[in-house]
Amino acid sequence: MTGGSNNRERVVITGMGAVSPLGATVEETWSNVVAGRSGIGRITRFDPTGYETSFAGEVKEFDPADILGKKE
Repeated sequence: MTGGSNNRERVVITGMGAVSPLGATVEETWSNVVAGRSGIGRITRFDPTGYETSFAGEVKEFDPADILGKKE
């Protein structure tokens, strides 16, 4: 790719996905962003006692094993 304002490349978007503390889909995540919701809350996946913080952006109701194999 070379520079210059006349040099254009085409891009095709074939799909979108999102897994975030605000939702497990693009639609859910965007809806929560627009509503001004925060994905930050108290840590629930482990006991944070002894750590400097007790809050994080956890991805709730998501198990990567449902999508990826154990080796991945």
